[in-house]
Amino acid sequence: MSPKNLNASNKTHKFLLNQLKDKQTSKIYKKFEKNLKLKEDFIVAVSGGPDSLALCFLSKIYSIKKHLKVKYFHVDHKLRNNSTKEAKFVKLLLKKLSTNLEILTWVGKKPKNNIQSIARDKRYALMINMAKKLKINNILLGHHKDDLIENFFIRILRGSGLNGMVSFDQRTNLSNINLIRPLLKFSKKNLEHITKKVFKNYVEDPSNKNDQFKRVKIRNFIKNLELEGLDNDKFNLTIKNLKFANESIKYFVEKNLKDNSTITNINKFVILNKNFFLQPEEVVFRSLTEVLKAVGKKYYPVRGKKIDNLIYRIKNDNSFMTTLGNCEIKKVNNSVIVSKER
Repeated sequence: MSPKNLNASNKTHKFLLNQLKDKQTSKIYKKFEKNLKLKEDFIVAVSGGPDSLALCFLSKIYSIKKHLKVKYFHVDHKLRNNSTKEAKFVKLLLKKLSTNLEILTWVGKKPKNNIQSIARDKRYALMINMAKKLKINNILLGHHKDDLIENFFIRILRGSGLNGMVSFDQRTNLSNINLIRPLLKFSKKNLEHITKKVFKNYVEDPSNKNDQFKRVKIRNFIKNLELEGLDNDKFNLTIKNLKFANESIKYFVEKNLKDNSTITNINKFVILNKNFFLQPEEVVFRSLTEVLKAVGKKYYPVRGKKIDNLIYRIKNDNSFMTTLGNCEIKKVNNSVIVSKER
């Protein structure tokens, strides 16, 4: 290491250690380190909001202590006129940690509807592409405890089943890359404390105050529930109990997939036999959802109503061919063949 880089490294270490003198910050970091338990290099997705900046700070200390390489990326969606200016501002903020932020740009036609959902998918796609180029298998995301609660109510409004309501897990996998959410046990208030102390500033996303978006409406609804006595500890206990029930159902879903489906790698299709659809309704629903996700290579599952309609056709029509979730589904005699849509 050159004298210049060594000096920068020592300066960063001193800055980080000084921040940990704050009792609340130190307590949050210790909990973060205990929860993460990561022994491989990783990428951090940085939006520039208080949650992701807190994640930058915590992950920087973690990478130094564990001797791991870490890369920081921000996606400029080009959805707002000042998005590029904001991206450069976030890059400047991370220089406080002697950290280089790389900016990825979403190039292409922008959606007019379902904007937040499509932008999220594009963001994940860009991050995963970089992870594969760098041969890094882990991406850290800044979702926190408040997001977990919001997600629960959003799923209820969508008519999601048990799995959908409790599926905001700390670790998931997309395209063979681990998406890790190490902040799910931290409140937004905790994270804002760190960001204000370390960075003094952050990016305010105007969409977070636009009540045309469902997530913002839910956020305001939760604030009203808190005024009426919503207890976060009791809410977390409810989620925990629901997860226990969910794990039991998952066992039978995995058994159904193992016993009643055949994967053919050569031709890249899955054959589902008659018994696949003779299981309890929830098991059939989830099993088919998993097959469509895997074959169609989609991170988010097909909407429940469409799955229900497909199951109805499978059980009542002798033969048919349709498409759903980037998949082509054929029923031939008593078997169903699922392949990638061409």
